[in-house]
Amino acid sequence: MKKIIVILILVSAVFFLGWQIYQKTFLSQKSTGRRSRNVSVAVELSPIVKATIQDIGKYTGSLYPFSEFILAPKIAGRIDRIRLNIGDTVKSGQLAAIIEDEEYLQQVSQAKAEIEVARANLQEQETALENAKREYDRTVALRKKQIASESQLDTAASAFKTQQAKLKVAYSRVAQSEAALKVSNARLAYTQIHVPDNNGIGYRVVGERFVDEGAMLSPNTPIVSILDIGKLIAAIHVIERDYPKIKKGFKAVISTDAFPGRSFYGKVVRIAPLFKEKSREARVEIEIPNTDHLLKPGMFVRTEIGFEEHDQATVVPVEALVKRDGIQGVFLVDRDKKTARFVPVTTGIVNKGIAEILDPPVSGDVVVLGHHMLEDGGSIILPGQQPGSKAPEKHKKSDQVQSKASKKDSTP
Repeated sequence: MKKIIVILILVSAVFFLGWQIYQKTFLSQKSTGRRSRNVSVAVELSPIVKATIQDIGKYTGSLYPFSEFILAPKIAGRIDRIRLNIGDTVKSGQLAAIIEDEEYLQQVSQAKAEIEVARANLQEQETALENAKREYDRTVALRKKQIASESQLDTAASAFKTQQAKLKVAYSRVAQSEAALKVSNARLAYTQIHVPDNNGIGYRVVGERFVDEGAMLSPNTPIVSILDIGKLIAAIHVIERDYPKIKKGFKAVISTDAFPGRSFYGKVVRIAPLFKEKSREARVEIEIPNTDHLLKPGMFVRTEIGFEEHDQATVVPVEALVKRDGIQGVFLVDRDKKTARFVPVTTGIVNKGIAEILDPPVSGDVVVLGHHMLEDGGSIILPGQQPGSKAPEKHKKSDQVQSKASKKDSTP
């Protein structure tokens, strides 16, 4: 019985102690919270303005040459001279390298000699055919006079046909020798490696040199790489959200660390029809004129592409946007009452520190600093006023209040 009484006393003491803690902690916090609602908060304001705002996509990528190819020999041989070095400007048809040609000169000489032999043989066969034809005609005449026998006529006819066949073979050998000479001349021409023709378009330079003079080359061994940098291609990768916005012909502004503060301009020329599974991005190519030849392939670039543009849009600084209970909105200022009212808003384009308000229609001033301490309908201290002072009947906008949005957000 004593134990039960002791336990009841202890339980009562714990309950009483907990109640006292609750009274002093939670109830005091509530009363403090109620009092804090009546405390005025110093804020900074910004006016709601009308401006032009544009949706701009920002991406990074790399520059690639407009075209690129490798100069390589079609034949094997020791390289005698290379007339191009890294950075040299090249023209269409320019001689780039020479391969030792002594062996190929000998092949040409041999082919010419074989042609002479084939032509001499052709002439011999033509003479033999004429003789065989005369013998055949004589035998036919003698046979008509019953002087030559039938077997003699058959022999003459057979010899004539044989010479006709030999003459055809002689013609074929001449044609074969002429073809061999053409092949030899072509292989001799391959010892001089020229830059291919590009109809005079572009600006070609040597990008890399792979071999030195004296090296033994096999067919298709790279000698130098040729780049066309009269135009460049900026390759960027776009996520699914922005992919439907991009269209061919859209203008783009390009910047690079090599030329800080300077912008280059291009346009979208190709959009990949597929997304990479690993990155979930699609490749977009932008063509950039490079008339000054300042940009180089391989440079890292930042790209801005302008999408949708809204004129006379209602905009506020991005700093004015806050969330209360998961709802996005702004604190709209009532200067007469010196209060701030929380207004849920629907935003549109957000760019360069300003946000478009689509709904509801709002005007006046919004809080951009100090709203983290505000609640709906809370009291505020306007810029330039002391706590507890009355609001003037006529007020001008403080010089300290700076508009976060420009009246015209110019974009390319």
